[in-house]
Amino acid sequence: MSADEQMIYCLACGVTNRIGAGKSLSAAKCGRCGQALATPVPVDVTSEQLAALQAKDTGASVLDVWAPWCGPCKMMAPHFEAAASKFSGDVRFFKLNSDTNQPAAAQLQIRGVPTLIARKGGRQVAHKAGAQTGRALEAWIETALNVSSTAN
Repeated sequence: MSADEQMIYCLACGVTNRIGAGKSLSAAKCGRCGQALATPVPVDVTSEQLAALQAKDTGASVLDVWAPWCGPCKMMAPHFEAAASKFSGDVRFFKLNSDTNQPAAAQLQIRGVPTLIARKGGRQVAHKAGAQTGRALEAWIETALNVSSTAN
């Protein structure tokens, strides 16, 4: 695998797919099940799915750790959805309910919700607690993952 290639884990069937250097996720589909690999809307994940993503996926992603009772989480949700649409060719977006996935939240050492975690190249590259909205959220994603929202 070259340094610019990405390994993208398919949540639908559990297969890891190789995406060539410079290729957008927008049109990428899983080689086994045909499921789209991009996330134009945030995808809810379980503790088990998150563990598989952490172990096998090297693409750029943002995880929102949230809780259903959390007012700031609810306030940030539409902004997170908008960012998922805007960056869908380069970044995948996931949501983890900390109430129903406590083992994963504990493993991530989440101290408060919402918390955003950016990953790239198979490792965590940024972590931000507290609600982020609009342009501030986009700027954090651009900086953390070295991507541009204007290209999508």
